[in-house]
Amino acid sequence: MPLSPQRLRTRGFNQALEIARPLSTQLAIPLQAQLLWRIKDTQQQSRLHPDERYQNVQHAFAINPRLMHLIEGQHFGLVDDVMTTGTTLNEIAKLLKRYGAARVSNYVFARTNRD
Repeated sequence: MPLSPQRLRTRGFNQALEIARPLSTQLAIPLQAQLLWRIKDTQQQSRLHPDERYQNVQHAFAINPRLMHLIEGQHFGLVDDVMTTGTTLNEIAKLLKRYGAARVSNYVFARTNRD
């Protein structure tokens, strides 16, 4: 789950990426941390009403043009630290499928109650 550069500077690390690294190693699956970019600094989803979450993340992500060739026909596993409604994961899955991904699976460390 890519963070905006501003949020990454504030936190100092990307929680989802830190979960994905050992998972990638254990499963012997390549980690493509630079495949997706967050191009819009969004509000934290957990602070928004469920009805506002889709608009918040709409068009917030882009594919790294240099790695676009890696998408066609592939199965991707998206890793997120916490999921509430799944809006962010769905937005990224739609983007990957738009560029030819055959399948997208979500792997989530924790799930919160829906608001």
